[in-house]
Amino acid sequence: MEYTQLGRTGLKVSRIVLGTMNFGPQTDESTSHGIMDAALDAGLNFVDTANVYGWGENKGRTEEIIGSWFAKSGERRDKTVLATKVYGGMAGDGKPWPNHDRLSALNIKRAVEASLRRLQTDYIDLYQFHHIDRRTPFEEIWQAIDVLIKEGKILYAGSSNFPGYKIAQANETAARRDMVGLVSEQCLYNLAERRAEMEVVPAAREYGLGVIPWSPLHGGLLGGVLKKEAEGKRRRDGRSASALENTKVREQVQAYEDLLDKHGLEPGEVALAWLLTRPGITGPIVGPRTREQLDSALRAVELDLPDELLASLDEIFPGPGPSPEAFAW
Repeated sequence: MEYTQLGRTGLKVSRIVLGTMNFGPQTDESTSHGIMDAALDAGLNFVDTANVYGWGENKGRTEEIIGSWFAKSGERRDKTVLATKVYGGMAGDGKPWPNHDRLSALNIKRAVEASLRRLQTDYIDLYQFHHIDRRTPFEEIWQAIDVLIKEGKILYAGSSNFPGYKIAQANETAARRDMVGLVSEQCLYNLAERRAEMEVVPAAREYGLGVIPWSPLHGGLLGGVLKKEAEGKRRRDGRSASALENTKVREQVQAYEDLLDKHGLEPGEVALAWLLTRPGITGPIVGPRTREQLDSALRAVELDLPDELLASLDEIFPGPGPSPEAFAW
């Protein structure tokens, strides 16, 4: 496994991040623990989750599965860089309720305490804001985070799904309080969805944030979907199924799979390896449902993509380029 610093921090993390969103809804506890064991054995030390994972009436279930894995051995927690998130509603009866969502100081305090209980740990390494909160000023957010850091309940703060200007606003506000501010941004970024290159990635690099792409296979679109379709193995719903109804998208994906077939490479592994070549990227989040999917993701770290192949990928999936040139002269 390869490691890198998380943004401008001294924290070392693996270049593949274990996403746990499927733990609970699609992968049972025993299989989830097996995947986490295998990931740790392979040197993967960065685990990402969120308080809402488990979804619906089972919100929080994913954190509970991780917590029961930690409880099996103290060594597991010691070796893991643990990231979770706050924003979504967590009212006990599943119904919306005031102050049980978003980023008020009250909800941040409540959400951290609840996550710590579910995760069976004393602290969270990276506490991420799952979405911007247009109603809560960053002065209040950082006040709450400052208290939690001083209490030893969290170590670093990160963002997720933030636009570039909010990354700047958050860190400028933190700087006025003599705080470290955001150290990472988790955003939608992959070969087929490159809009993050316009503002988000440049802002993250300017402020020293590590970029953690989610959905690196774009909902399965970059994971050999057409080959699976020909073999009768593709799901008939979901993001990739809807996207393939677009003729241009289908042609792009076909060209992508044909190109990699010539090189004898697996599409999903190349999609991950491509992200690892991008400036400012810490590592993509992979959400394996099975041990086989984890093994495939781990192989991506070892791939060395030649310049010729990278150029061909750019031709198939051209990025928008940086702003303002992406939309102006």
